[in-house]
Amino acid sequence: MSTAPALDPTHTALLVMDYQPAILAALPEGEDCKALLDRMEGAIADVRASGGTIAYVRVGFTEADWDAIPGTNKSFAPLAQHRVMHHEDPAAAIHERLAPQDGDIIVRKIRYGGMSTTDLDQQLRERGITTLVVSGISTSGVVLSTVMDAADRDYQLYVLSDGVADPDTEVHNVLLHHVFPSRAHIIDTAELHALLRAD
Repeated sequence: MSTAPALDPTHTALLVMDYQPAILAALPEGEDCKALLDRMEGAIADVRASGGTIAYVRVGFTEADWDAIPGTNKSFAPLAQHRVMHHEDPAAAIHERLAPQDGDIIVRKIRYGGMSTTDLDQQLRERGITTLVVSGISTSGVVLSTVMDAADRDYQLYVLSDGVADPDTEVHNVLLHHVFPSRAHIIDTAELHALLRAD
């Protein structure tokens, strides 16, 4: 049984980050993307059913975004150089199985973190959200950046251990077991289901 505190859905948002075809395609062969999407479909349905908020974060660039990336940015300069992840490219869309619905939050980012280049923090606060359940790809990219940033903004954090994945399994495990626990409760989708219904 989880030792994490129960969730109040009215103040909780599930962050679904970078679940985009191009990013899912970068996961290793052994990663079962169908099972990952199955679990996320279930988590989204659970949060919706309990009255929580779903917030989608995706990465996508306009021509102006690419042009503004300096050559010194080790991660993003190559993306700009090769013009990948255009915001209108189907490969940069939110995966069709996790499609947003009316009333969901949707933001487009141009760096790793879910908040640093978006108005996500503002939109969450306007809805009275104080607790975030974090899912995304990859663990060492958007999840790491967003957890660190959101912790500094004093959100109560949960990381969905079976809703995050990374091309590097070793890095994924170090983050989940040694880095995130000091900032977030680590739960899985089954525990999320239980915590949303706990009194």
